[in-house]
Amino acid sequence: MAKPIFIINGPNLNLLGSREPEVYGTETLADLEQRCARKADALGLAVDFRQSNAEGELVAWIQEARSNGDGIIVNAGAYSHTSIAMLDALLACDVPVVEVHLSNIFTREPFRHHSYVSAAAKGVICGFGGLGYELAIEALASSISNA
Repeated sequence: MAKPIFIINGPNLNLLGSREPEVYGTETLADLEQRCARKADALGLAVDFRQSNAEGELVAWIQEARSNGDGIIVNAGAYSHTSIAMLDALLACDVPVVEVHLSNIFTREPFRHHSYVSAAAKGVICGFGGLGYELAIEALASSISNA
């Protein structure tokens, strides 16, 4: 049995559906988890979907994915723009990483235009809302099958 894809969500994503719906949409985190599970299942994959507001917990999960996962999808939220610790953990992984953002970070405030996470990612998907997670699962499915 293949290892799951870890889907790691950072701070404030637990507030999806109610936090700035004009920016992040109305889907909840539970909606996104179901969407990801359906997409992965259709591709013969499994997902391990997680969210935390704590940077250290996110780093620990990334480290766990090194041996227990086939890939990582990460929406680090605000930590994308600040966390060298998450970058270092991702760089230590031998599995493919895809970075996802619900909104287009490049059309928002200038401080959001830089992401430390991007330096460890095979690719970045932003601006497509929840569809971005599905696209990331497809991209990882392709990377895993070609590995």
